Amino acid sequence: MKRASCLVLWSVVALLALALTAGPALCAGKLKIGIVFSMTGGAAAYGVSQKEGAQLAIEQVNAAAGSGIQIDAVFEDDASVPQQGINVYNKLINGDKVAVIIGPTLSNTAKITDPIAQQAGVPVLAVSNTAGGITEIGDFIFRDSLTEAVVIPNTIKTAKEKLRFKKVAVFYGNDDAFTKSGYDVFKKVLQEEGVQILSEQTFAKGDRDFSPQLTQIKAQNPDAIICSALVEEASGIVSQARQLGIAKSIPIIGGNGFNSPALMKNAGEAAEGVIVGAAWNAAATNPLNLKFVDDYTKKYNRAPDQFAAQAFTGVQIVYKAATTANSADNRKAIRDAMAKIKDMDTLLGKFSFTEGRDANHSPVVQEVKGGKFAVFAR
Repeated sequence: MKRASCLVLWSVVALLALALTAGPALCAGKLKIGIVFSMTGGAAAYGVSQKEGAQLAIEQVNAAAGSGIQIDAVFEDDASVPQQGINVYNKLINGDKVAVIIGPTLSNTAKITDPIAQQAGVPVLAVSNTAGGITEIGDFIFRDSLTEAVVIPNTIKTAKEKLRFKKVAVFYGNDDAFTKSGYDVFKKVLQEEGVQILSEQTFAKGDRDFSPQLTQIKAQNPDAIICSALVEEASGIVSQARQLGIAKSIPIIGGNGFNSPALMKNAGEAAEGVIVGAAWNAAATNPLNLKFVDDYTKKYNRAPDQFAAQAFTGVQIVYKAATTANSADNRKAIRDAMAKIKDMDTLLGKFSFTEGRDANHSPVVQEVKGGKFAVFAR
């Protein structure tokens, strides 16, 4: 290895060690973390990536911890079903006696499960919940995932500046907390930006035929289609829009649910040019991000997505809180230490929690180019 490369590698390792261990002398012990993701069911495209990101972080943290606090993770699958989420939360809190919970994948599930943790005094770190009302559940609920209220305004303003659209059609899922929340924010920002909404079309989770709504949208000749959908439905909408002859000159602009390689895998060439608001981009030159992308790719033989990145970061945040609290099992102390995290070096950039326990870092806007997410720069 060249000397310059060695220096860069050692700098990254030193920075990671500092981020994870800064604070009082570490006690020993097992930090039991319950990790709840949708590893099967409709949201598995997100949950599988999340599990991989979390596993990679746990391996690295434990390897670096030495005789200090070690992470003991208990993974549970909520199967993308809120009731199953309730079952695993009760198991983790009352049976496994976890100190912290990371998850769940979907906001729909979080709105039902997080009150259980709040009542029990167990801190929760959401790593993909972006709908409104999550952290308002209580003072033990945090998230490292930027909300739609942060990402969408940046997406619309950036896209409008570059594409000059004046009239749009809005298409959203009306039976899901995440997609409905995204619609609410999209509509508000479009109105604030003086963009005319020609039509509002809806669909339900699990729908497969979007041609009736897309046919109506096509007849109105919008400058853009604004869509709030999870990736399963998003893939079908994008594919069918192109099949119906809605030209690529009419951009499709999506919310956070579009942020998965499954969009390109499922929609193929039709996904080219789709614009997506995001909290992270793989091409970021942050040294910790470069290391994460390299480590993840080597371990899993594919590049990470935003959901893996946020899960990886979530493990580091929880571990940072435990080491700062100098406790592996004091739920209240870990919660209090998490609330004080400020300017922590992460692959997402400098990370802090707001007073409301939401993520505070800069969003990005992406575009699908050559089958990958690239920074939007038309």
